[in-house]
Amino acid sequence: MSQRKDFEGDAGAPLPDFNVGAIDLTTVAPAYGLAGGQSQQQPDYLDYDQKGRGVVVTMFANTGMSYLLGIGAGGLVGFREGLVNTPSSRFRVKLNSILNHCGRHGSIYGNTAGVVAIMYSLFEGAADHFELDSYTGPLQPASPAFASFMTGATFYSASGPRVAALAGTIGLGSVGATYAAYSVLGLPFGYLGYMFF
Repeated sequence: MSQRKDFEGDAGAPLPDFNVGAIDLTTVAPAYGLAGGQSQQQPDYLDYDQKGRGVVVTMFANTGMSYLLGIGAGGLVGFREGLVNTPSSRFRVKLNSILNHCGRHGSIYGNTAGVVAIMYSLFEGAADHFELDSYTGPLQPASPAFASFMTGATFYSASGPRVAALAGTIGLGSVGATYAAYSVLGLPFGYLGYMFF
C-alpha cells in the first residue's frame, strides 16, 4: 500500500502530517506547568524593583510636569507683560501683544523648568544607584538634598563657582524647607511624588 496521497490538481498536501502524540510538552515548555520529571515545588517569582519607579520613568514624569508648570507660569507672566506693554489700545494689537509675550515667556520658563527637572532626576537617580542614603546615617533623605544641590550648582556652573555654590545652596535650602513643612504637617517626605515634593 502506498503512503502517497493523491490530491486534486496534484498540488500536494498543504501541510505535512505531524504526529503530535509523540511530543513531550514538559520538555518543550516547562512554563506550561505540566507535571513532568523536574516540576518546581516553589513558585517562580519575577524580579521587582523595591525602590519604586526607575530613573527614566521618574525623569519623564518630572520633566513633563515641570515643563507644563513652567509654560503655565510663563504664560501668566507673558499675559501681564503683554497687557502692560501694548503699543495701542485696539483689541487686535492688544491680543497680538499678549500672544507674543505669552509665547516668549512661556517657552523660556517651560524649557528652563524641564532642563532643571532632567538634571534633578538624573542626580537623584545617581544618588539612589550609589545608595547615598546608606552613608549619611541620621541625615535622611540624602538623595533629594544631594540632587537639588548638584542641580543648582550644575545649572549655574557657567556663571562661576560662587554663583554655582549659591544656586546649589538655594536648592538644598528648598529641600530642607519642604522636608520641614512635611514634618510639621505629619506627611511623609515625597508625598506628592513630584521631584522633592
